[in-house]
Amino acid sequence: MRYLIVFLLFSSLSYGQKSYQKSYFDNGNLKSEGWIKNNQKTGYWKFYYKNGLIKKEGHYSTNKPIKYWYFYSANGTKKSEGHFKKGEKSNWWLFYDDMEKVNHKCQLKHNQKNGYCLMYKNEKLISAAKFKAGKKIKEWTDLKTFKKENNLLDLQ
Repeated sequence: MRYLIVFLLFSSLSYGQKSYQKSYFDNGNLKSEGWIKNNQKTGYWKFYYKNGLIKKEGHYSTNKPIKYWYFYSANGTKKSEGHFKKGEKSNWWLFYDDMEKVNHKCQLKHNQKNGYCLMYKNEKLISAAKFKAGKKIKEWTDLKTFKKENNLLDLQ
């Protein structure tokens, strides 16, 4: 009976343990690295391209992306960044051009545009659009009209 209690105690302690996992491409380069708990991704993870450059990085909880994530192109430039909530894109997301300048930022909900999208050229706001469940419902091409028709607090 004493051995059974020790075994059960040891088994329950090891079940909830986190372990650091790394996987590799056939060429030997790192493919991914991060924490595993109960056979699910948890905590901070990084994923890589075959060329060794980082592809994406962010947090997981029970195999679903959460919190803030960064995404990169195969040449290493930043492509996008934004929030995940329960495995879905949400809140503000930033999207970059090849020079890593923001070319648009959008509010997302359930992985689709839902709210405002602001478009930029040479770091200057050139237009705005409003989306609902992924469908464009209004567009503005000048800031004066946009300000007149919208509450700027909605952009926070």
